[in-house]
Amino acid sequence: MPLSCTDVPEIPSAAVDGPLASHSRFHQRLHRRYADAFAVLPPGAPTRATMAEALAALRARGHDTGTALRILRQVVMERLVRLDCEQGAPLADITRATTELAELALDQACVQAREALDARHGAPRGPEGQPVELWIIGMGKLGARELNVSSDIDLIYVYEHDGETAGNAEGRNRISNHEYFGHAVKAIYGLIGDTTEHGFVFRVDLALRPNGNSGPAAVSLAALEEYLQVQGREWERFAWLKSRVVAPRSSVIGEPVQALRGVVLPFVFRRYLDYSVFDALRSLHRQIRDHAAKRSAGHPERANDVKLSRGGIREIEFTVQLLQVVRGGQFPELRCRPTLEALQRIARAGLMPQETAEALAAAYTFLRQVEHRIQYLDDQQTHVLPTRDDDLAWIAQTLGLGTCAFLHQLDAHRELVAQEFDTLLGGAGKKQCTKGGCGGPRAGAPAAPELEAVLEQLPPTVRARVAEWRTHPRVQSLSDESRERLLRLVQRTARWLAEGQVNEDAVVRLIGWLESLLRRDIYLALLLERPSVHEHLLHLLGAAQWPARYMLQHPGVIDELAGDALLAERFVPQDFEHELGLRIASLQSTGEDDDETLLNLLRRAHHAETFRTLARDVERRITVEQVADDLSALADSVLRVTAQWCWSRLKNRHREVPQFAIIGYGKLGGKELGYGSDLDIVFVFDDDDDRAPEVYSAFVRKLINWLTVKTAEGDLFEIDTALRPNGNSGLLVTSFTAYANYQQRRGSNTAWTWEHQAMTRARFLLGTEDLAPAGPLAPLPEGSEAPAGSGRNLRERFDAVREAVITAPRDPAALREEIVTMRERVRAAHPVPAGQFDVKHSVGGMVDVEFALQYLVLSQSATHPSLRENRGNITLLQRAEAAGFLPDGVGTAAATAYRTLRQVQHRARLNEQPTRVDPATLQAERDAVLALWRAVFTG
Repeated sequence: MPLSCTDVPEIPSAAVDGPLASHSRFHQRLHRRYADAFAVLPPGAPTRATMAEALAALRARGHDTGTALRILRQVVMERLVRLDCEQGAPLADITRATTELAELALDQACVQAREALDARHGAPRGPEGQPVELWIIGMGKLGARELNVSSDIDLIYVYEHDGETAGNAEGRNRISNHEYFGHAVKAIYGLIGDTTEHGFVFRVDLALRPNGNSGPAAVSLAALEEYLQVQGREWERFAWLKSRVVAPRSSVIGEPVQALRGVVLPFVFRRYLDYSVFDALRSLHRQIRDHAAKRSAGHPERANDVKLSRGGIREIEFTVQLLQVVRGGQFPELRCRPTLEALQRIARAGLMPQETAEALAAAYTFLRQVEHRIQYLDDQQTHVLPTRDDDLAWIAQTLGLGTCAFLHQLDAHRELVAQEFDTLLGGAGKKQCTKGGCGGPRAGAPAAPELEAVLEQLPPTVRARVAEWRTHPRVQSLSDESRERLLRLVQRTARWLAEGQVNEDAVVRLIGWLESLLRRDIYLALLLERPSVHEHLLHLLGAAQWPARYMLQHPGVIDELAGDALLAERFVPQDFEHELGLRIASLQSTGEDDDETLLNLLRRAHHAETFRTLARDVERRITVEQVADDLSALADSVLRVTAQWCWSRLKNRHREVPQFAIIGYGKLGGKELGYGSDLDIVFVFDDDDDRAPEVYSAFVRKLINWLTVKTAEGDLFEIDTALRPNGNSGLLVTSFTAYANYQQRRGSNTAWTWEHQAMTRARFLLGTEDLAPAGPLAPLPEGSEAPAGSGRNLRERFDAVREAVITAPRDPAALREEIVTMRERVRAAHPVPAGQFDVKHSVGGMVDVEFALQYLVLSQSATHPSLRENRGNITLLQRAEAAGFLPDGVGTAAATAYRTLRQVQHRARLNEQPTRVDPATLQAERDAVLALWRAVFTG
């Protein structure tokens, strides 16, 4: 059990005489043996450069490489003890120095070993005679650059290709690459790990290699790939999470190492949110705790292990790694090796409250500092608090604490860590879950349920549906583990149904949803691990039918349901685009930013945001108008990001920033977008370069393809460009000047009245300034206008064209006739059976409101500026009444009717029901719209 203040006396600080470092028995030994060597290391915290300088100095004294490295290790450790214990050096200084010492030693040993082997056997060659790389992969704390002062180093040796060596100078002594690199591993160990009169440089552990201690010391890349794909176990994913090529230095960067990343990353990070690893981590952690318990049996002092005991360092690492492995496949910004950095990324991603991340970071730093002090005492690879009172007092004093205060702080940190870890894995701890952080209770779970027993707990309708599983081929083919997960989910659902938390419609829809996803066991694991997600999912399924279809198409979005914050928030374009920027930067850092990956990244992000809006909508947290605003803002963001990415990847681009704009029409232009709406857009450029038409045409084709192509993650939008000049027979992208001339009827090729109707809802979406990364565009002189062909100020120039179009002089009678004729054409194209009322197309429906407003805007905005802004139909109706173009009350009533019709249409689509209803149910709304039509066209 943990130590308490009553277990040890409070030893005064004065009891530790002299420099604090001198209490360390390891420090004492170093001074007795190596005092004359300390000067070879330049002052300050050791760095790779200063350690290389010291190594060269030791060699100059006549020491061979192995001896020089061992003496260097002693010199560096002496410096670290003093910096840490006497000067309070940051933890990062200590771990960085130890890590860089290991990297330097491995690099030197590798170079020397290979030089000797090359002289004897010749250099290893690949299948085409090319040189073959050896990668020394650091795992664990070495890979994460957070090595402790008495740690062993976990290594895996991987070579690039099988083959054989070239032979020595006489062309003899050829051996296989496998043999060559096996000899290299032994030689490197002799230089690093053998214990001599000067000790060792580092203890070396190869147990994490493929097939563990029974496997070869070095494996080819092909063998590693086959092992990870066929035999790789879940716990090995956590081990490889922190892997990094640490030596030789010449191989740490470069194209060949990308092939190694291409093998490791898909093994560690799966394409979908991977909650199946929870059980694997539980099992691994249980083994570690059981091992620690056995070690401490009969030795109670071993229970105070700051690494392996409850609330220790390992539990912080597991907490971080679990969240990274679960979500790192879809959210590459979570991929990083150092624990403290990963905690901050997890908090930024909303997977953990910021205060929790900071508390765990403080605990990690404190426990690592304690771990180092334990190891400074005797240079032993131990993590157990000392039993000697003076040693314990010394540790406390080096941390600026009394013994009692130190133990209190230690216990507080360990208790917090243990609670967070237990909560994550489903223990007794309770906390408020955030989006992705908390697990469901699994500790002490009852025996696996049987289907017949579960059926008895269900009401008749649901029972009949689930009973079909007796012969359902997908259910019958499930593994025992998956079948248990499925039945536990139904069992929990049945309990909630009996308690009145959910309705039968939701349960029946859940059963159908689960059946379609039985081949993706990860979703069963997700729902079982996250009861809050399971509960929110049922609420959504019970509220409407369309969400079930959307979640079936994009099942990964259900992870968004964890936590109540989802329902209280709204879409924020800046946050969305910032998060995408972080993800692409992470992908670029590992060379994974190919087109397919980015296409899927865009789709996952868009689907997740759409689903968040859908959840708020179904739960009635936002209005129909707010839904449309958020979906329209999301479309704007997706267009902006996609345009930026496409331009950066366009092979024939002729400038850094495109001089280009996108104009939205219809529902996108009017910010009335719905779920699944297509985008009516027009593309223009403003660029005098002779290559511009060809370049922007290729750009727009690429952009449309990125937006519409179906990948494994689905698609984004359907794109309609029929409103461009000359419609479908016109150019896909035109110059802004040509667009302006067409709309303003300059020349022989001009816009029709219906195109001017569309212009009333047109909106500038993005332009040159929106596509420029920070910095490249120099500001225009104050008060100056952007010259044509510069691509600048296109937003203002478009607004001027739009205003000129809608305020142009028109014959009211002729305009009225054209719009009424067009309305009749639209109505004829959408016939409605007698006795039904279509909320959009019938007489008195939404289209009548829109056509009436278009007439008012085109005929009256020249003299009434309040009608010029694209502010939405409801606002414009109110303004038209205020301006006197509508009788008192008519505009207000029509606005209210239009809002109701939109709501009816919206709810019908969510429930996958027709938008045609009994006319009597919406008679008042129909009458209000007809009154508007009469006032505008016949009044």
